[in-house]
Amino acid sequence: MRTRNTSARGFTLVEIMIVVAIIGLLTAIAIPNFAKSRKSAQRNACIKNLSTLESVKQQWGLEKGKTDGDSPTEADLVGPLLFLKVMPACPAGGSYTIGAIGGNATCSNAADGHVL
Repeated sequence: MRTRNTSARGFTLVEIMIVVAIIGLLTAIAIPNFAKSRKSAQRNACIKNLSTLESVKQQWGLEKGKTDGDSPTEADLVGPLLFLKVMPACPAGGSYTIGAIGGNATCSNAADGHVL
């Protein structure tokens, strides 16, 4: 008669618990950093949109012969044959105010650093 001499192979419960703890620790470190980088990317995209609005506003003023204090409307700047095809949107859900020439365009999320 033959007898098999096999030994059980696999991970012990302690080894599996250590791996799960390490994965949990790495996740606890990574998630806040991901949220922080996402917020930073939204802020940077909003600032770029504000800069674009400022450039478009200045172009409108030069083309129409406007001076400081004159305010364009969205209809003056946005349209298929105008300076912008579509009005940019704040990635964080804010809204833009174009403002007058000589002043900066603003975002409703200015408290979060969305300013020029």
